[in-house]
Amino acid sequence: MITIKRYAAIDIGSNAMRLLISNIVEQDGKEPQFNKSSLVRVPIRLGQDVFTIGEISDENINRMIDAMKAFKLLMNIHKVERYKACATSAMREADNNTEIVEIIQQQADVKIDIIEGKKEAAIIASSDLKDYISTDKTYLYVDVGGGSTEFSIFDNGKIIASKSFKNGTVRMLHNMVNEVVWTEIEKWIKIQVEPFDSITMIGSGGNINKLFKMTGKQQDKPLSYLNLNALYTMLNNMTYEQRISELALNPDRADVIIPATKIYLNAMKWSGARHLYVPKIGLSDGIVKAMYYGKI
Repeated sequence: MITIKRYAAIDIGSNAMRLLISNIVEQDGKEPQFNKSSLVRVPIRLGQDVFTIGEISDENINRMIDAMKAFKLLMNIHKVERYKACATSAMREADNNTEIVEIIQQQADVKIDIIEGKKEAAIIASSDLKDYISTDKTYLYVDVGGGSTEFSIFDNGKIIASKSFKNGTVRMLHNMVNEVVWTEIEKWIKIQVEPFDSITMIGSGGNINKLFKMTGKQQDKPLSYLNLNALYTMLNNMTYEQRISELALNPDRADVIIPATKIYLNAMKWSGARHLYVPKIGLSDGIVKAMYYGKI
């Protein structure tokens, strides 16, 4: 006997908003399967407003309302049973976030939860990470967003430390990450990894997925520091326009991909990780899993 449930996750990030619709296949005596039915991404860069003027602009509020109305219609069409909309760094820091949550609830009938960085890291970690984490290794898990980056240490298959830092790609584009933040990240990583002999890194987020795809590697093969550094050098030597025309990057990816690569490179250097694995997971996957298992 097979049962199919349909859940949706809305990830309201600092660089883009995503709707993931997932089919959850339940079968007696078997682990549930989570199959992506639809993924829609809209490039509304909320962080550009928040990290520069402190609030989300009227123009972007209207774009958010339109996006949420569209997401609501898509969820209705797909007959979604349950959904969760989670907003991260940009909405956390926007002075007008309460007002926006109310407007979207009224106009689009979508309830938004603004989640803290630590909860964001925990939700992402509840995604398919167990498929990539073996109990005899220690991992540094890094999720780079537009406004913040979440770091987690896994040992014996369990999270033993997790921290969110206000260092993300949109912030870096606007020169809003000072050396103090970089020093704090370096110190935190080095303290956490010090007890362990070797560290393997796992990366998630749209940018690292795009970088991984550019290498042509198979999904189960890792990137090395040299692989990543070569990509960083190549991207840095291209203009914004060249990255769009020659690498077929989206305009809202072509600028943030460089600061994202810098964050991953530094995390590898400071942790001493020689390999970086890139499973296809993110916050939206984690939201679906966390809903299903009653964690949110």
